Amino acid sequence: MSALAALQADFQGYLLRGEPAVAARIEASERVPAQARLAIYAEAYRGRLIDALASNYPALAQLLDEDFRELGERYLAGHDSHYRNIRWYGDELARFLGTEERYASTPLLAELARWEWAMRAAFDAADATALGHEALGAVHPEDWARLRFAWHPSVARLDLNWNAPPLWQALTQQGERPPLSFSSEPTPWLVWRQDFTTYFRSLEPLEATALDAARAGWPFGELCEHLCARLGEESAPLQAATYLRGWIGAGLISALR
Repeated sequence: MSALAALQADFQGYLLRGEPAVAARIEASERVPAQARLAIYAEAYRGRLIDALASNYPALAQLLDEDFRELGERYLAGHDSHYRNIRWYGDELARFLGTEERYASTPLLAELARWEWAMRAAFDAADATALGHEALGAVHPEDWARLRFAWHPSVARLDLNWNAPPLWQALTQQGERPPLSFSSEPTPWLVWRQDFTTYFRSLEPLEATALDAARAGWPFGELCEHLCARLGEESAPLQAATYLRGWIGAGLISALR
């Protein structure tokens, strides 16, 4: 290891874990001891990561208010930043809230974090050209059963027991907070982006299972068979076509295969 790499490793060890080795490399003065100089960097580094968490989870930060900084400190203690872009710091926060004893007793917090991360990830997802309805007209009848779909990179699915989405909307838009509600049967939610706008909506369970199957690679023929088992042969084709037109209309599909 080069001298520079060793110095960087010692400095990182101090910032992340308080390891003292780098202190011997820092010049002190009568006014500012070496430890004070190091502390300035350490506090700034930790503060910037907590700011990043608040930026990535604005609704959670507003909900917890002054307690959010304590959450940030606890998360920092076990989660180093591994990304060149600080935007992605906090990707494990939902799991942390769901397993850390102090927060796991309030499961709404973990679900709200999952929702916020999904919304941010959809906005930052890669671009892709959405498929138009005219593409369906080019499909030969004998190819429909084998037809599969390529999905826009921003598309995400969540199942939530709490009403985290309307709570998030109220917190981020300074609206009236809805009463908290819990359902033992989770509500399926869909998140995606069109151009520079992120959208979301709840799904009926049947559409959610069809969408999940299509995203898992099921061909259109198997989707129709799945719907036939639920709706019957008369209703399934129309429902399958309705779902497909809705998905294309929303910009969820980027290509046919």
